[in-house]
Amino acid sequence: MASPEKATETTGTKSTADIRKAVPDKAMKDKLTPTTDTLLEETFQHWTGGKDAIQSRISIYEKIRDIPYAVLPELVDAERYTDILTLGRGSCTPKHFLLCNLFQRLGLLVLFAVYPFRWIDNAEVVDSYPQPLKKLTGGLPMSHHLACRVEIGGRLVLVDATLDSPLGKAGLPVNHHWDGFSDTLLPMMPCGEEQLYHPSEAYLMEPRSGKPWLEFYTGLNAFLEKVRQS
Repeated sequence: MASPEKATETTGTKSTADIRKAVPDKAMKDKLTPTTDTLLEETFQHWTGGKDAIQSRISIYEKIRDIPYAVLPELVDAERYTDILTLGRGSCTPKHFLLCNLFQRLGLLVLFAVYPFRWIDNAEVVDSYPQPLKKLTGGLPMSHHLACRVEIGGRLVLVDATLDSPLGKAGLPVNHHWDGFSDTLLPMMPCGEEQLYHPSEAYLMEPRSGKPWLEFYTGLNAFLEKVRQS
């Protein structure tokens, strides 16, 4: 989960055009090495080859959604997020950094949407945790979830690819089907307003750190892997 240092604008306070003018329209690939950019371009071509615009964005979405969700703090980084492709797992932040980059290659305007939340507030999810993980959850402060808003058909569509399909077995809110136009479900219950960031502000997203968080991440990752294997 990302922990932004500041916010830009709250949904509804400025139009998409205003946000586009407010920050230079730089793609996330500006910070990448040539080798990494080549990896992303090859991934883009592999996932979209022979597909039209709608099929391409659905394909990208499904491929990223089905990367197993796991919290690896080192991937919450505007330069290292591409390691999700080689490690084969990652959390909301690297997933949506990747989705942003690949959607930009389709010519789509993408903004980051950040939501404050508390893990303990998501009772339907927490209830399925083993007791030691529940105990850790209760002591966590507020966190932040990262998704994307993508301009499709003249509006900013909520696109969330956080949870991989097998996690639906535990009752988690997986987006099993996306039509390329509709808002998706969030995997958590926000406790505050959505805040929008331009992709050039990706450096503001930082991982939660410290012993309580690392213990929680370790327990959460182990629990989710058991769900997939059940």
